[in-house]
Amino acid sequence: MPQIRYSVLAFAVCTLSLAGPLQAKNTESLNYPTEAVSVPVVYNADPTVELSLEQIMADPDWLGRQPEDAHWSLDSQQVYFERKREGSELRDWYSRPLAAAGNGSVVPLSQLHQIGAAQISYNADRSMQAYVFEGDVFVRRVTDGELIQLTRDNAAQSAPEFLLDGRLVYREGWSWYAHDLATGQRIELVSLKTEDKPKAPATPSGYLAQEQHKLIEFVALQQQHAEQRFDAKKQLQQQNDSIAAPAIYLGKGQQIVGASLSPKADYLVVSVRKAGKANEKDIMPNYITGNGDIAAQKVRARVNDVNPEPQRVLLVSLQDGSSTELSYSSLPGYNEDVLAEVKAENAKARGEKYKSEKVIRAIGLMNDWYWSQSAIRWHRNGEQVALMLKALDNKDRWIATVDLKQKKLIPQHRLHDDAWVNYAFNDFGWLNNSESLYYLSEESGYSHLYVKPLKGKAKKLTEGSFEVAGPVLTHDDAYIYFQANVKHPGNYEVYRTVLETGKTEQLTKLGGNTSFTLSPDESKLLLNFSTNLKPNELYVADAVVGAEVKPLTDTISAEFKQLPLVAPQIVAVPSSHGKQPVFAKVYYPKDYQQGEKRRAVIFNHGAGYLQNSDLGWSGYFREFLFHNLLTQQGYVVMDMDYRASKGYGRDWRTAIYRRMGTPEIEDLADGVNWLVDNANVDRNRIGTYGGSYGGFMTFMALFTQPDLFQAGAALRPVSDWAYYNHAYTSNILNSPAIDPIAYQRSSPIYFTQGLKKPLLINAPMVDDNVFFQDVVRLVQRLIEQENNNFETAIYPVEPHGFRQPSSWLDEYRRIYKLFEQNL
Repeated sequence: MPQIRYSVLAFAVCTLSLAGPLQAKNTESLNYPTEAVSVPVVYNADPTVELSLEQIMADPDWLGRQPEDAHWSLDSQQVYFERKREGSELRDWYSRPLAAAGNGSVVPLSQLHQIGAAQISYNADRSMQAYVFEGDVFVRRVTDGELIQLTRDNAAQSAPEFLLDGRLVYREGWSWYAHDLATGQRIELVSLKTEDKPKAPATPSGYLAQEQHKLIEFVALQQQHAEQRFDAKKQLQQQNDSIAAPAIYLGKGQQIVGASLSPKADYLVVSVRKAGKANEKDIMPNYITGNGDIAAQKVRARVNDVNPEPQRVLLVSLQDGSSTELSYSSLPGYNEDVLAEVKAENAKARGEKYKSEKVIRAIGLMNDWYWSQSAIRWHRNGEQVALMLKALDNKDRWIATVDLKQKKLIPQHRLHDDAWVNYAFNDFGWLNNSESLYYLSEESGYSHLYVKPLKGKAKKLTEGSFEVAGPVLTHDDAYIYFQANVKHPGNYEVYRTVLETGKTEQLTKLGGNTSFTLSPDESKLLLNFSTNLKPNELYVADAVVGAEVKPLTDTISAEFKQLPLVAPQIVAVPSSHGKQPVFAKVYYPKDYQQGEKRRAVIFNHGAGYLQNSDLGWSGYFREFLFHNLLTQQGYVVMDMDYRASKGYGRDWRTAIYRRMGTPEIEDLADGVNWLVDNANVDRNRIGTYGGSYGGFMTFMALFTQPDLFQAGAALRPVSDWAYYNHAYTSNILNSPAIDPIAYQRSSPIYFTQGLKKPLLINAPMVDDNVFFQDVVRLVQRLIEQENNNFETAIYPVEPHGFRQPSSWLDEYRRIYKLFEQNL
């Protein structure tokens, strides 16, 4: 194995100020580090190797096929992970015992059911574990390792949990079954039906029907028998315990959003809403199909066409089958007109006057697309349940408990944001040994960890200008482990808070991006670590301060290790619009300060709320290698974490509220000025490019500040936010019906008349995220404006994220040609 050297000395002078809790309005005065930071990894690089687009855009197997979706074995003695099969899109599972060496071995298909899962459940004394494999339920005894398969059928089971009486409960669809491990008996506890409740047969109404029952004895007798059968079945269910309880009927036309059963199996909390209509307006033509026909594929609705349905939360008693709707009226702010200022501004623009009034807001479970956790959390004692609720206008998040006797919600925490509540940082749950909640909240301006007893004030466990994510509580309530960027916004390490003392301990100091998984016995950490120059690999360490970190995998290819890659420096670009700097990666060519002023390119990352100027391996690995190629040819390259990027707190995130494309382009202008002043760059030889949100930014830069860049490439770009999805867009711009000003202010299609410099538009045609229609409409507008400063390239078989190496190569040849010709 070639030796790998990590240099983290730069962090000695790059620590954050941790002086007390911060309010969101004060985050611009933070004392962020301003020194350039890099964490290089030195391989046995060959300085004579020159990068080529053909190599960069080839099938990424040549990088080495890194480990994916790793999880612990049930006995905490080995690790399982997936790895892409070379030359195929299939993945194989590998096992890597901690005591062994190498990259592990492929798990035979016949043994896959034995490897456990990322999500496992324990019984009360942690002597048994349960998980699901391919829709079947398995239980393992911790004491002797015996594995028991409970189900083996074509019905998909999910969400196994142990009840307090020792039985294991799991779901099939929206029916819950309890399995007695001692007797093998399986019973249906409750079943939810989105149908109307069956009614006793009644005599049909109307003159003819009533006369028929009077005149024809047979008809009347059949009616009498039907009524008797209905009553007999009802009496049998009431008086015979061997009969399954009747289903809970939620009504025709209803949709179940979420549901959770109490550990005592006495209550069920369920959220329902009116079922939405299928989206029939939007289709995506696919011109390249196996049968030669054009396929009209269904796609998601546009934000303009979505009106989210409010949810009803029901408390269902399994003892008597009764159902009670829990009123939201106890939630603070449930009837506030939180969009009053926005509505007034839009009304004024129409020449009208808006009068604010109280309004019952649409509310439901926190079930955002980004969030995979359950929004209903039972305490393991079965006596308490907490719900995370969200206003569908995106301005409030509540945590509330349920008074099971009074059947009402008790508010525990409200997080209000005048912009929008983040779809990240919503982890919450119960402490195991006390009736106290833990949760994340951005109320201080950063995501931090809190603990709150039910009848007391919340206690803040972490504080400072950094973000806490992914909290994991130990079963004895000793620690909460988490990931955070404490030392530098781009450096993510593993920490834990000691709940007894409130002290926070740092567990890793690897200097890049480190995430973790706590072992089932809670004694070890499985680490997924990467740097700017080193793709992710797996490591293991004891879950104690100062533990040695040991590598588990080395999957990076020899071909990649010989590349003479440039380690980007992370610099703090002074902002002309606030005291908080803009962090950016800068790739420098050799001797960049010598000779004539250099050409430069600024890359705009996508996804909006994403961080790319961190110290870990980037998901944009092709772009990273392309930037190295440009550097080899004398370019300076900058990759900015413009405002709205992740990692820098709430105010940075929400700076784009109702004005997407304004703060980000201001930051790009500061980046241009920094390159000119600090990197020997010619102001008149700078280009920009990016995909998705980065493509949108390229549009806005070239349309609204036409002298900022000399050329730009917009890849899979958004041109009109009213055509994008609801989940993402309504957070930032509200809805077009309420806030058309925000959409017109933020959509490039309204600013196309500003294009003066060469623009390349690359558009995949089967993109079900940013529709091809976005490019079609914008191109037609440019044509009608008689603007000839653009050209387009289409990719008939590609979705939002390209898959074919030939498409990647064609796209980047065009980008490279654009820069070579115009810079």
